[in-house]
Amino acid sequence: SLQTQLKAQNSRIELLFQKVAQQQRLEKQHLRIQNLQSRVGLLAPTHLGRGVATPARRKRLPKMSQLVGSTHNVTHLHRLPRDCQELFEEGERQSGLFQIQPQGSLPFLVNCKMTSDGGWTIIQRRQDGSVDFNQPWEAYKTGFGDPQGEFWLGLEKMHLILGDHGSHLAVQLQDWEGNAKSFQFPIRLGGEDTAYSLQLTAPMASELGATTVSPSSLSLPFSTWDQDHDLRGDKNCAKNLSGGWWFGTCSHSNLNGQYFHSIPRHRQQRKKGIFWKTWRGRYYPLQATTMLIQPRMDEAAS
Repeated sequence: SLQTQLKAQNSRIELLFQKVAQQQRLEKQHLRIQNLQSRVGLLAPTHLGRGVATPARRKRLPKMSQLVGSTHNVTHLHRLPRDCQELFEEGERQSGLFQIQPQGSLPFLVNCKMTSDGGWTIIQRRQDGSVDFNQPWEAYKTGFGDPQGEFWLGLEKMHLILGDHGSHLAVQLQDWEGNAKSFQFPIRLGGEDTAYSLQLTAPMASELGATTVSPSSLSLPFSTWDQDHDLRGDKNCAKNLSGGWWFGTCSHSNLNGQYFHSIPRHRQQRKKGIFWKTWRGRYYPLQATTMLIQPRMDEAAS
């Protein structure tokens, strides 16, 4: 009887060993599949076929990096373009989501706007208040939101695209009466060691409240509520207002301010909104904004 029980127990143990071995094989296969998927991700399409539907928009998304691979045009197996301008130079004329790979960077997703002036990378959009822009430094550095809706591309990605070269920044504004205003001006964007300082030429710098760093250049570091780099020694502009921005003295502009679906009655509340002082005034919260960047043609070629 004991021998019979031992044999039965040994059979059960042997069966368990077989199941464990089978599970280990399945886990190894799963790891191989994951590894292959990650490799395929690096060869992901820069823009998927025109007949394929764009993925449904998600209302809010914490980090831009979660969207890599959501492109929608024809697969390119050569190296990825450095930016939207290079895509334009390669013949692409359709605006949309693309993967790019600036020098020294991993691939990431951008929203390209193709115009008669070339390819522009959209770095910011406000339109409906669906994304909270009152974020800390790390979020502004890496990016957040939905590139098909409201989003901030990320300071580090902007710097990777532009490098230390001269570039163009375009700003498009819209008020609640249907009026629109556009600016385009030359910039340079420093790295994190400069607090991603925006260097501007004198005419536009006066609109943003920048300080002189050389006879021909003025500079504005980026600030958030948890990293105060603004030019006011007596207050933190990002805390007093809202969002992160290249604040001068808190009063010139803030396109990452609080989104209002209608204009608040109280002036103290309105000052926390999205504003551009020289267009609609300090206390007029705008309805929509878009910001775009493009490397300068002459410097990008070099």
